[in-house]
Amino acid sequence: MPALQTHQLRVAAVGKLICDNFTQPVGKNDVILACLFHDMGNIVKFKLGQIPEFLEPEGLAYWENVQREYKLKYGGADQHAVNEAIARELGLSEEVISYIAAVSFSKVGEVVKSASFEKKICEYSDSRVGPHGVLSLDERLRDGRTRYLNRIDAAQQDGVAAPADTFEELMRLEYELEEQIFTVADITAEAITDAAVAPLIEELWEYTVA
Repeated sequence: MPALQTHQLRVAAVGKLICDNFTQPVGKNDVILACLFHDMGNIVKFKLGQIPEFLEPEGLAYWENVQREYKLKYGGADQHAVNEAIARELGLSEEVISYIAAVSFSKVGEVVKSASFEKKICEYSDSRVGPHGVLSLDERLRDGRTRYLNRIDAAQQDGVAAPADTFEELMRLEYELEEQIFTVADITAEAITDAAVAPLIEELWEYTVA
């Protein structure tokens, strides 16, 4: 979907900007590839009518059909499994596939503990991009917190227990991740903006995958 393409390009541009200003050796090419493809399977989980403008110009029926095709081809609605299947289909390396798997808010604790700055940069880059552009970590987490708590309320109404403090701990870990990255970078977190990544997005449209 065009909106998903744009999201992945923005995330890859954030990752590239960090790698270009990193003071330690880092696998920039693998970071960019992981960021470019990290959400390839996400269409299987989308509630397609929620943001109607993201369906244009093809429309809802077209994307519902694509969603059905993805589920049939890749075996269900687990976007993480579909992401991995598509990455293997594209011939991406095991390292890149492991970095794609690390891009998950729920796994930020594992990423913080990891020695891999590639995983850290991939997860953090995704945490800096919202539906409409690059955000500060504060802005991104505030938006995510609202949606998460709404899901908890819905789950509790259905009789499913969901700890309300889980998101607070994940937020704390995201801030810790941000600190880990920018203690070894020559730029600040504030330097990552839509304006800063815009020229990189243009480059990434033509990025060589293999």
